[in-house]
Amino acid sequence: MANDDSDKQIKSDDEWKERVRAESAALDAESAPAEIEQVQSQDEAFSAATEQATSSRPRIEPNQLPPASVTTLISMFSTQAMVALGMLADPSTGEADMQPALARHFIDLLGVVSEKTKGNLTDDESELLETSLHELRMAFVHMTRQTT
Repeated sequence: MANDDSDKQIKSDDEWKERVRAESAALDAESAPAEIEQVQSQDEAFSAATEQATSSRPRIEPNQLPPASVTTLISMFSTQAMVALGMLADPSTGEADMQPALARHFIDLLGVVSEKTKGNLTDDESELLETSLHELRMAFVHMTRQTT
């Protein structure tokens, strides 16, 4: 009986593996040009969009930027809140458009700055922050009541 087992040989059919490999290679060869074309098309579209975006806006030189300070941060958030409240025209569209959720977000950000910096600001910075917050909150209430 031991002899019977050793006489048996396992034969594997490798032919099907070769067929699968050949079919896979053929499919890859067929789809590769389409994929390459799609990627090139996407690259061209991205390059065109990037070029258009960068050419339509003037470059800002580092010496044109305001100094990094708490006052600049307060002014930045305040301005964004005013744009979102429709009090100022959006620079990208030239139109005033009210977006209450966005306005509330910027006002809340100023509130976080106020809370986290309490006791660490100069008198002028503290006054600017509290005045800005008060005026923006009042404007928010006024503008949102007007639209309802």
